[in-house]
Amino acid sequence: MNYIFFALISVSIIAGILNNTLDKVVNAMLTSCNTAVHIALSLIGIMAFWLGIMRIAEKSGLVQIISKILYPVTKFLFKDVKKDSPAVGDIAMSVTANALGLTNAATPIGLKVMKELQEENPNKEKATDAMCMFLGMNTAGFQIIPATVIAVLVGAGASNPTDIILPTLIVTTLSFLTAITAAIILRKIWRED
Repeated sequence: MNYIFFALISVSIIAGILNNTLDKVVNAMLTSCNTAVHIALSLIGIMAFWLGIMRIAEKSGLVQIISKILYPVTKFLFKDVKKDSPAVGDIAMSVTANALGLTNAATPIGLKVMKELQEENPNKEKATDAMCMFLGMNTAGFQIIPATVIAVLVGAGASNPTDIILPTLIVTTLSFLTAITAAIILRKIWRED
């Protein structure tokens, strides 16, 4: 990735020199840096808020309550995960983080889930059905409230940043259901007896 950015910057500078517009290239770089910092700072507030809410939910036992409520669904989707597995609560946390649009928070939780599922995996060289299902669900990223996107739009000065909620809900619901369906179908096709 560093090579790609280096190439883009180098080509921009060379094109600026050749077209005698180097001052515009430098101004664009400085403006973009300023915009990036502004967006990053606007993300800090919303990320801190929602990560705090997630931590409170975890410490208060709400995560355990949510995982008990979601257990019938997780039992169907994750057939080889035991009810008392720590992965069940973390799967619920990951889905919740994704649903709130906290992809930055969902990533470390997702890595923790995969580690827990790997510890329960009898064949360490092959992903389990639960791992494949979780990877599909987590990658599809179902979102009810795209908090990160809204924060970026607010930081960019959008007039109606919440207009993104309905289209995001529709698209992520479809991708989430497609991922689950694909995982179930592929689980049956490639089942080893």
